[in-house]
Amino acid sequence: MAQRYVRVQTADGQVYYGLLQIDRQIHILDAPPWMKGQPTDLELAPDNYQILAPCAPSKIVAVGKNYANHAAEMGTPVPTEPLLFLKPSTTVIPSDAPIQYPPQSKRVDYEGELALVIGDRCVNCTPQQAQTRIWGYTIANDVTARDLQKRDGQWTRAKGFDTFCPLGPWIVRELNPGAKLQTFLNNDPKPVQSALIHEMVFPPDVLVSYISQVMTLLPGDVVLTGTPEGVGPMQVGDRVRVAIEGIGHLDNFLITRDAEA
Repeated sequence: MAQRYVRVQTADGQVYYGLLQIDRQIHILDAPPWMKGQPTDLELAPDNYQILAPCAPSKIVAVGKNYANHAAEMGTPVPTEPLLFLKPSTTVIPSDAPIQYPPQSKRVDYEGELALVIGDRCVNCTPQQAQTRIWGYTIANDVTARDLQKRDGQWTRAKGFDTFCPLGPWIVRELNPGAKLQTFLNNDPKPVQSALIHEMVFPPDVLVSYISQVMTLLPGDVVLTGTPEGVGPMQVGDRVRVAIEGIGHLDNFLITRDAEA
């Protein structure tokens, strides 16, 4: 099994990066792993921590319509170059945390995606250089208020609500390009989304290179690589699972967001 790098919080509020063991113990690192964090003598028992999102990005750079079949279901052509947008860092939540359904929206969709974690400063990189800046891989759900996306004509509000970027549960260093990405709703064994990672229009190294021509990517930043066809609405009370072979699965559930929250 690939090593699983996690970020956890103890009962007294301390936050650590570490390696998750098969027995669910955590071997604590002395720094984020992409900053050359090394194992310490500290270990956490399974009942002594809570798993957080696996990194705390300064920004989340997302890519729209990066699977041809998703572009088709949205009624648009495949972009000739990557279509970028940003999600605030405040959208990030861990696996098993609630997604808040905002009162402003009447339709909130799931979008299962592969997420890239940047390990080193990346600016004006070639695709070959960009590949070395991708430290690892995790899972994301690019939650979207679809009605607001259509109404606004740009995507900041629709993509930017708090809790709209579930991320995790951990990071792995390697991923098979033929890995399958699937999204499931409410324990239905039939996926609502299913695609292979290599079906992306623009692969990860090209995406990171392209983004680095626009903005500097910093260690711990996250790139969302796009969602395949099959996006659809979620309702309060629904549970959504995004699974990627070789990583694991990201699980979240929907609750009503208080208008005063």
